[in-house]
Amino acid sequence: METKKEFKILAWILAVFAIAFFLPIESVRFNTAIAATLDLVKWYAREHVILCLLPAFFIAGVIAIFVSQGSVLKYFGANAKKWLAYTIASVSGTVLAVCSCTILPLFSSIHKRGAGLGPAVAFLYSGPAINILAIILTARILGFEMGLARTIGAVLFSVLIGLSMSFIYRKEEKLKKEQQMNIVPEPEKRPMWQTSFHFFTLVLILVFANWGAPSGGDDASIWFHLWNFKWYITGFFGLFLAWSLIYILKINWKWVLTALLVTAASAFLATFYIENAKLSPLIPMLVAIAALSILTLFDAKDEDNREWALSAWGFAKQILPLLAVGVVTAGFLLGSTHDGISIPGVIPNEWISALVGGNSFFSNFFASIVGAFMYFATLTEVPILQGLLASGMGQGPALALLLAGPSLSLPNMLVIRGVMGTQKTIVYVLLVIVLSTGAGIIYGSI
Repeated sequence: METKKEFKILAWILAVFAIAFFLPIESVRFNTAIAATLDLVKWYAREHVILCLLPAFFIAGVIAIFVSQGSVLKYFGANAKKWLAYTIASVSGTVLAVCSCTILPLFSSIHKRGAGLGPAVAFLYSGPAINILAIILTARILGFEMGLARTIGAVLFSVLIGLSMSFIYRKEEKLKKEQQMNIVPEPEKRPMWQTSFHFFTLVLILVFANWGAPSGGDDASIWFHLWNFKWYITGFFGLFLAWSLIYILKINWKWVLTALLVTAASAFLATFYIENAKLSPLIPMLVAIAALSILTLFDAKDEDNREWALSAWGFAKQILPLLAVGVVTAGFLLGSTHDGISIPGVIPNEWISALVGGNSFFSNFFASIVGAFMYFATLTEVPILQGLLASGMGQGPALALLLAGPSLSLPNMLVIRGVMGTQKTIVYVLLVIVLSTGAGIIYGSI
């Protein structure tokens, strides 16, 4: 046994040495891929961890701690009415402006609370796929037909994928259904409207903090004004959150007011002393999240408040390391594309463009696979596709990538595997790829 352990250590040493020995640092493509990896990691850390993931962890914590198991079982459980469960799950993305990674803590939370596999997976797919902002941007930039096809495909796919997963694992679902029939839900600790108010306040903060600039330069549009004033709107909902902390969660008003003033002061200082307009909002957002963590973690009146902070931390521990591995891998293989910057990875972009021209089965299938493994932040898939279409990408493969890309990514898959296992993750990914391929072929033929 000891010998086997020593051979394993030796194998790791030899593997690391071989990688170091043959490291192709003289290769331009390798060095470019390294630069793309670092660029994607830096961009992801600045644009998504503070503004997207950290608020999402707290939203997931609300579901895990404040939303009773009875409520989850009522709307998403194995015994819930299927039409209601799938309807809610399939249109959830119109409310949640999230990417394939931000949806993960929310999915993990409802899955742990006993949601049926079908509705939970429908929610997992629809969350990033039916983002209302992305649908509008798709219709404006890629055409009304593409926007409509994406909307219909995303809603339909979320239901089909959920029903397929539920059917494939029907024995497990039947057992879960029998177990849930014997569960006596605990009475709600507070009225449902209070929990809903607290939950949707956090959701609206997440939505407006990540509201993207509209394209086209139309300064008179409502979307431009919403983007232009998004931080004031976010701050307004921050006041709602402060009210919720005091009157719903019963946290001492003096501590909440202190946290509010500190956050406001940090916003004032960041505005006038940090020249980078993209970085300045991150400071008050980080201060606000730290203040929220401290207020809830050290609240002595209600143990649920402390559990909320610990639950958010639990999701962070589970998800962030896997996302980091996925982002690094995706950046190295596929490169980094954002904000008008395009740095190729080891796999050349021109190879991808050449492989997704026309409307063949292969081009649609390949577009679905690339979309499934590539990471798309919220709204970034549209300008990326705009460039690919200009390079000769077919309309069918474009739709296939749109339907597979936003809901899946390599980081996303790694986390899903940790939540529902390897086999279910593979089945889910294959369903997304197969359906996206079929939709692309049909759309490209019309």
